[in-house]
Amino acid sequence: MNKIAAKWFFGHLFSDDPGARAALSYFQDKRRLSLATIKHFGLGYAPDSYSALTSYMKSRGYTDDELVESFLSGRSSNGKLYDTFRNRVMFPIIDVSGNVIAFGGRVMDDSKPKYRNSSDTPAFKKSRNIFALNFARLTCSESMILCEGYMDVIALHAAGFTNAVATLGTAITSEQARIMAKYTKKVIICYDSDEPGQKAAKRAMGMLEEVGLEVSVLKIPDAKDPDEYIKTYGADKFRKVIENSKSKFEYNMDSVLSKYDLSLPQDKINAVAELVKIISTVYSAAERDVYVHAVAEKTGVDAQSIRRDVESAQRRATYRARREESQNAIRMAQGYSDRVNNDYIKAPDIANKEEHVLGLLMLYPEYVKKTFTEGLLSVDDFFTGFNKRVFEYIKDKYSEGDTRYSDMDAYFTPEEVGRITGMKVARMTLGDNSETVFLQCADALRSAVSKKADQPDTLGSLEEMLNKKRKELN
Repeated sequence: MNKIAAKWFFGHLFSDDPGARAALSYFQDKRRLSLATIKHFGLGYAPDSYSALTSYMKSRGYTDDELVESFLSGRSSNGKLYDTFRNRVMFPIIDVSGNVIAFGGRVMDDSKPKYRNSSDTPAFKKSRNIFALNFARLTCSESMILCEGYMDVIALHAAGFTNAVATLGTAITSEQARIMAKYTKKVIICYDSDEPGQKAAKRAMGMLEEVGLEVSVLKIPDAKDPDEYIKTYGADKFRKVIENSKSKFEYNMDSVLSKYDLSLPQDKINAVAELVKIISTVYSAAERDVYVHAVAEKTGVDAQSIRRDVESAQRRATYRARREESQNAIRMAQGYSDRVNNDYIKAPDIANKEEHVLGLLMLYPEYVKKTFTEGLLSVDDFFTGFNKRVFEYIKDKYSEGDTRYSDMDAYFTPEEVGRITGMKVARMTLGDNSETVFLQCADALRSAVSKKADQPDTLGSLEEMLNKKRKELN
């Protein structure tokens, strides 16, 4: 089905209608892609039509259920099918065996959401696939360039950097990191230079190092992303940027030092303190020694002084870890430890109300739409940290047009996913999950959180009472 749809999108890119001409102009004029590159990646255009692709696929013999399950079509509230992708340039996602397994669609202007990506289907799991790996696997044995989006990858391939890949609209997952480790020794992270891009780069470093990959980071000068840099300065200069990519520590050190004026004593102290904290987390003594000397050279502070501070930081970290372990053991013995939602014990009644609301939101997309279009709830209406995260995740997915929540394991641990699934199952077992019940649950949650805000925190006094009672018994 995806292969047939990909050919249909590709054919429409060259059709004689205003939308198709705008799409082709977007690729050729705005993005400066050659016809050969467009064909190489099988790029296409989804026309601005309610059900053009749906009608075509049905004429090929596919059923309504198959079209919805493949995410090529959606189903409206009256049961009528509509095209999932409309008035977007299309990027087919192809696995390493050459099968078209999903699609990404991008608007050609600044409207939102910018990207619409396939949700998980029987043929596709977003967290376990990598864009352009079908091409990159042939040239990436020594190093792989990890980009943030489809266009960056395509621009790099067009410029001769055929070892470039991208994750699929989500933060990198542990599965994707393990897949990369099968094909390469080193990953060069090439994310956007803005703040979200740099935060994502820091997260990706940890994920990639966990699977044994050497990691370096590209700091792209005078451009937002690799696509823009190559268009402005050319492929040869970008190759030099790659050659000057920085190790994880160099990247972190530069990020820290850029925040401070080292000519000011207090700024220098603060910068060294941050770097000491980073070095203290390194397991290898040899690595720590190298980093200590690098910081000494950059800051002009004596290496021996930095080394002593690192050793002191390690001792404090060891003490904190042991104390936390002891406190966790006490909590487990007292019977109120919740490893997923640490705030549960502070307000069990509110936490339960939160779970009722979240379970209903996860089950019924119409309640999600009502919540955010009418402003029924906000993150401030939740008390526990974990449930706030779940609510924010639902909100983000709604803004992306994704109500299947198929990439949940990219945002939550297996234990957390299990807890969220439990919320859904708990609601599914109840006979009445009507809109009236949902509105009652939302009202009850708002009211409970509002009352909680006016009450003092009694958890500290509870712990004091328990400790006093244990001493009396001993």
